[in-house]
Formats: sequence, C-alpha cells, structure tokens
Amino acid sequence: MNTAWIFLTERPAVFLTLAGVLGLLAGAVVRLLAARLPGVLERYWQREAHALLGLPCTPPVHFERGLLASRCTVCHHRLHGWLDAVLPCARCDGCQALGGRCYPWVELTCAALTLVVAWHWGPSEQALAMMLLTWCLLALSLIDARHQILPDVLVLPMLWLGLIGNALGLFVPLREAVWGAAAGYGVLWTVFWLFKLVTGKDGMGYGDFKLLALIGAWGGWQVLPLTLVLSSILGALAGLLLLGRHRVAWGTAIPFGPYLASAGWIALLWGDEIGTCHLQLIGFR
Repeated sequence: MNTAWIFLTERPAVFLTLAGVLGLLAGAVVRLLAARLPGVLERYWQREAHALLGLPCTPPVHFERGLLASRCTVCHHRLHGWLDAVLPCARCDGCQALGGRCYPWVELTCAALTLVVAWHWGPSEQALAMMLLTWCLLALSLIDARHQILPDVLVLPMLWLGLIGNALGLFVPLREAVWGAAAGYGVLWTVFWLFKLVTGKDGMGYGDFKLLALIGAWGGWQVLPLTLVLSSILGALAGLLLLGRHRVAWGTAIPFGPYLASAGWIALLWGDEIGTCHLQLIGFR
C-alpha cells in the first residue's frame, strides 16, 4: 500500500484521474440507492406492520433484487441485469426506449466532490475514507430531499465506521470521536424536545440526530459547532429562496438532512481553516 501511495504521490494527475473515474462509478451507485432504497424500505416496513397487526403479509422483499429490479416507463417491460439499473441511459429490451433520463447530474456531482476530496487529502487512507463518507452523505441528501427520511441502513453503519476508523487513528483521537457522536445526537435531541415543549410540534426527525452523530463520529466534537451554524444558515437561505419563489408555503416542513450533510462535509474538510480565519477576523490572532 505504501508503494502505491508513493507512486500516486509522485503522479498527482494519475491519482486525480482515478479519483474522478471512481467518483463517476460511485455516482451511479448513489443515484441507484437514492431512487430505489426508499421503495425497498417502505415495502419492508409494510411487511413488518402487517406481521405485527396479524394481517396477511406480502411476499418477502429481497433487498438486492428490490434495488436492481426495474421496469420500463414506456412499455413496463421488466429490465434485467445490474447494468440496466445502474446505467442512466440503459435501453429497454422490449421497446428500445431509454430506461432513464440521460441527465447524469448525480454522477457529475459525485465525481466533482470526489475530486475535491482527492485534491484536499492527496493519496492516503484518509482520502479513501472521506470519499466513502462523501458518497454516503450525497445519497442521504438526495433521499431526504425527496422522501424526508434518513435511512438507518446507511446512517448507522457509517457512524460505526467513523468510530472504528478513528480508533485506528484516521482523523481524530477515539475519545474525541466518541464525544462527537454523543454530543451530535444529544444537541439535536435537546433542541427537538425544547421545540416540542414550546410549540407542541416536531421540529425535526430522529434521523437528523443520527446524522449529526455520524458527523461527530468522523470529525470529533470540534466540527459540531461549525456544522450547526453552517447548516442553519444554508437551511434558512434555502427556505427563504423557496418561499420567495412560491415553491413552498409558510409552515411547510423542509428536510434538514441535505443542509446538515453539506455543512458537515465542509466542516470535515475545512473546519480548521474556517476557524482560523474567524479568529483572525475577530482579532484573536
């Protein structure tokens, strides 16, 4: 591994090219997860609810088949094979129509974010780990923006992976990572209940608590203040923009996950630099 890192360090163009290609491939998987995972989970939840209530259960849902199975939007012919599910422009065998729209924005966004991570960290284990986290945060943002859920099947494994990685000395000491996960969950949990006691309404979902805990598990408790400030600013600006364009009505619930994920990603990459600049601006340095 060290030899490979030395080779890529001496050839940064090669490393960035590989990272861009890997980002495009990961983007296809991210788009697939964002499009199919909510439906698969909904069928799982319906089956569990039927079993709990003693109602006739639907046939069991196979996770892999549920993600990869799809039908043509024109003739409803069944598409087969993982390539048909992953490729944005796969053609239907029945009518030769394109199985999806050929607008690979998710793939391009994922590739761009991957290149930023590769440029920031260089050839290293930290870069690979951060790429994986970036892809997961992008998938969670897309799912929450459309379905207003942050699936535990994505959040919890990444939270544990952050703790394990930091136990191996990846980003921050394990003690800071554990406190980051606990504080991340506890802060939003406290805000949730204070808001509910005052207004009688739910201000956010439990998935937001877990997502902030995930960010804290990767970057330690130090990234939490910046993440909360940036996410609040991004969420407020997005809400005002949507209200100004009459896209939502006042009081409409807006998913907070995309802004939390974006702010956490920024804090993990440039938290130290932003903190230093802030201290310089207020005259402490």
